[in-house]
Amino acid sequence: MGSPPPEALRLTPGASDDLTGVMEVMEAAFDPRFGEAWTRSQCAGILPMSGVSLMLATEDQGRTIGFSLFRNVAEEAELLLLAVHPSEQGRGVGRRLLDEFVDQARARGARRIHLEVRDGNRAIHMYQSAGFTLAGRRRRYYRGNDGDQHDALTLAREL
Repeated sequence: MGSPPPEALRLTPGASDDLTGVMEVMEAAFDPRFGEAWTRSQCAGILPMSGVSLMLATEDQGRTIGFSLFRNVAEEAELLLLAVHPSEQGRGVGRRLLDEFVDQARARGARRIHLEVRDGNRAIHMYQSAGFTLAGRRRRYYRGNDGDQHDALTLAREL
């Protein structure tokens, strides 16, 4: 597959009609042994809620290769999900989506942004390089399909 050149990567707002591509990325990107992925009905249920946004990363042919799901409430914004198809990971797609989330949060008046990530997830380094710091830990927050439980780290950043 290969990485799309930067000019071929597009970030565009998504909607419920885009959930098929979102779920393809979700299923490929999130290992079920950690219990991090959302179901299609969870995504469909939150999209109509006030302040919730879906951002798609697509290549030239329109294929969804990544997405972020986030919400703004008053002066806070939360990154609910961010995923990049494994064939495109390590090529800057996730960072572009993260930067767009930060920009959108700031534009909507957020003063603080936060997210949760599974302890041990390699995306933690990307979040830290974007200025997020550890704000807390939720013990045994994620439950994988094998019954194992994994801690969630809460990361935050002031804007």
